[in-house]
Amino acid sequence: MKNKVILCGSMKVKDKIIEVKETLENKGFLVILPEECFKGEKKSVASYAHFNRIATIDAYILIVNVEKNNIKNYIGPNSLCEIAFGFYYKRKVYLLNDIYEPFKDELEGWGVIPLNGDLNRLGEI
Repeated sequence: MKNKVILCGSMKVKDKIIEVKETLENKGFLVILPEECFKGEKKSVASYAHFNRIATIDAYILIVNVEKNNIKNYIGPNSLCEIAFGFYYKRKVYLLNDIYEPFKDELEGWGVIPLNGDLNRLGEI
């Protein structure tokens, strides 16, 4: 598991997800993307495929929770579901940035780890 990361996040920040992917690959991680989302598949198809990855691949989960629509550390409903899947399947779940306040109780209760922008901490905690 230590070298695999499944990236999750809003497709509206796809460029940031790609940037994080490249940074992690340069650090030696195997990075798994939500491919179907990038290809424009229907939401149901894309979500099912990515949830299946979380369920079957022993990897860290990294939510790319950047500012979106002037909302700091944004986590949308689909990413919250991906976090819940990660929790259920006993994956270590990280946030690229800090805790998203509206979901603070769930995120802290599920042991989600905020990296506060420091990808060097991925896997160390």
